[in-house]
Amino acid sequence: MKPIGILGGSFDPVHNGHLHLARTLRQRADLAEVRFIPSYQPPHREPPLATPSQRLEMLELALRGEPGLIVDQRELRRNGISYTVETLESLRAELHDQPLCLILGMDAFRGLPQWHEWRRIPELAHLLVAHRPGASRQLPDELAELMRAHQAADPALLARSPKGGIYLCDIEALDISSSLIRHRARAGESLDALLPTTVAEYIHHHRLYQ
Repeated sequence: MKPIGILGGSFDPVHNGHLHLARTLRQRADLAEVRFIPSYQPPHREPPLATPSQRLEMLELALRGEPGLIVDQRELRRNGISYTVETLESLRAELHDQPLCLILGMDAFRGLPQWHEWRRIPELAHLLVAHRPGASRQLPDELAELMRAHQAADPALLARSPKGGIYLCDIEALDISSSLIRHRARAGESLDALLPTTVAEYIHHHRLYQ
């Protein structure tokens, strides 16, 4: 079975960097699909500025016509703080032995030891880590140990088991962030090239972040 990619975040708002990451990793790791899972309340951040329903609507607009990229609402339905380990448990209960790949940037991967019950995450899914070419790969000792035990040399290996592997994928990330978009919207500046036109129009129509 092809793996399913899991991309979580507040998506406040979703932008072209998210889409580029999902499209690229879906192709490179031969994923069956990538599920965008918007959090209700991220554990380590302030609450999102847009409401859950607004963030969901923007995601649905952004992914319309994007093959293999879908929205999964389970964290919004669950309410409360959105812990990744609980989301993976829910997915594992539904999908049984389907390989799961949790998609992380390198900065998020380095911060993994601060996550709730983080050591259980490789017991539920593979880790697919996006890494900028030429950037440092230095890791905290406990993550370096995890890498030595679980690193996969080839993304094809992730399809052979449901969980437990770590694959570092070099990818040129787009220099876009949700905070930059919120700042530009607040200043009344153009959002062109930062996110899909349908999402930019939604932000303008609802006067989000202004």
